[in-house]
Amino acid sequence: MRKTLTMRVESDADTAFRAYLDTRFFGCLDGLRFLCITAVLFHHSPLMSTYSPVSILASRGFLGVDFFFVLSGFLITTLLLREERRKGRFSLAGFYRRRALRILPVYFLVVTAVGGYYVLVKGVPGAGELWIHYYLFLSNFLTSDIPLLGVSWSLSVEEQYYLVWPLLLLVTPRRILPGILVVLIALNVAISAGWFGFLGVAPPEVGHLRFALPNSTYAPILIGSLLAFALNRPEGFGMLYRLGGWRHAPLVALALLLAALLLLPRNVLGLPNLVLHLSMACLLASVVMREQNSLTPVLSWAPLRRIGQISYGLYLYHLIGLDLVNRLLPEALTASGLFVFVAYFAVSVAIAEVSFRYYETPFLRLRYRTAPEAASS
Repeated sequence: MRKTLTMRVESDADTAFRAYLDTRFFGCLDGLRFLCITAVLFHHSPLMSTYSPVSILASRGFLGVDFFFVLSGFLITTLLLREERRKGRFSLAGFYRRRALRILPVYFLVVTAVGGYYVLVKGVPGAGELWIHYYLFLSNFLTSDIPLLGVSWSLSVEEQYYLVWPLLLLVTPRRILPGILVVLIALNVAISAGWFGFLGVAPPEVGHLRFALPNSTYAPILIGSLLAFALNRPEGFGMLYRLGGWRHAPLVALALLLAALLLLPRNVLGLPNLVLHLSMACLLASVVMREQNSLTPVLSWAPLRRIGQISYGLYLYHLIGLDLVNRLLPEALTASGLFVFVAYFAVSVAIAEVSFRYYETPFLRLRYRTAPEAASS
């Protein structure tokens, strides 16, 4: 009987693996993006400072960015591996073209508009010296920021990843690449935890830049890439499917992630961060291996999915939305943290929606015209 059950599980895993490879759009991912961006918006709202002394969970909103990194690493690597499966190799030029059309229009618009305002209109001292670093995607190493552009650090991390990772994937033998990823993840964790402090090596500084890893760790995006590698191979998929391929696995994975957020120490640098990032990867794996799961009705709800779809622009615009609300609302209304959060959430979503429809979409159409992407990114 045990042998029959094992054969049935293996057969289910094989069927699920074929379905996974054929999936061109993972329906639950926009729902996960909604959770990530909501956490980030909460983190920058007055509610964070109000409730973080009450519950440590309220102080964890910044980790929404880390989950975005896990998603990005997974999706980018999945796209490259699937293109390689279809064509024998993937196109570096095609990859960079698609990424540029997705990332650069909104990013350069925000950097130019906000930077221009603070440099040319407000004349903020020192802002002009900082401005160029945003165009070069070095803001994750800046020691100070232009107001409203501080969130761009995560885009710098991603662009640095986009620059290096496809090249490494192209020239490195597949059999050793997962091992390289594990080593890189371990190095990120060790450096961010300060385990190499005994070496007495100070991070190099050049002008306004300080090249220190704790402020720009790449571990979550590398963990997402490692997950993509595992799920792209039948043996890796089969092993993970046995652990998290059942219907209620996403619900359990979400509960475990919430437990980690509640129980881990306030300072998560090092091993606590690794636990959180692995928990995020488990939740992600469980929703892509079985699309019809216990979280599907929530993660596929149209309003949540729409906010997830526009979450990239929403991330870049949300501090502008918060600034507008604080400037334009009467002081009596801004005294309520909950009102400010709801108002700036709505204003930011409205800005991102208009941007997505009338500014970003033409660029996205250019991206899809010549090279439709599998697995929405």
